[in-house]
Amino acid sequence: MDDGAGMVNLTGRNIELRPASSADLDARLSLGNHADIIEMFGVSRSDVRPLTREGASQWLQKLIGNPTAWVIDVHGRLVGEIRLDNLDLHDRRATMAVGIFDPQLLGKGLGSASIRLVLEHAFTHLQLHRIGIRVLAYNTRAIRAYEKCGFVQEGREREAAFVNDVWHDDVMMGLLETEHQGS
Repeated sequence: MDDGAGMVNLTGRNIELRPASSADLDARLSLGNHADIIEMFGVSRSDVRPLTREGASQWLQKLIGNPTAWVIDVHGRLVGEIRLDNLDLHDRRATMAVGIFDPQLLGKGLGSASIRLVLEHAFTHLQLHRIGIRVLAYNTRAIRAYEKCGFVQEGREREAAFVNDVWHDDVMMGLLETEHQGS
């Protein structure tokens, strides 16, 4: 059994999750920061700034430094990212984050396909027991995608994020290995 560390490619029907590389800098830069998307990550529209080369480089270094982070690649093109964060091999748990950066590709099932690939890797190869997610209550597209992949709402952290001058709840979601195997 591998220790879970080490970069692996995860391949689906129309999608590949692969480790980030320095060659991804220009592709990430060209996708920019779209307010409609960045707002779903909890950033107020008034705080969204154009993506700079330095910002894209910081994003890239963070992904390269995480052995359980992948670029979402569709037909040879970077379109987003998916990560397992806070990996705890003792408690066999992690949190997940996913983002599609191209507004034209939202709602096409790429997030769900990416999530399924990572879940299979997490529960089978990393032998995790639980994956948790925090998602803003207004991010209904993401909540639907997570539910489609088997996640259940476990709770709500009230008024946890201040976005666009309004308090918003965080929805806590989780998926256990036994629930994943049953899907």
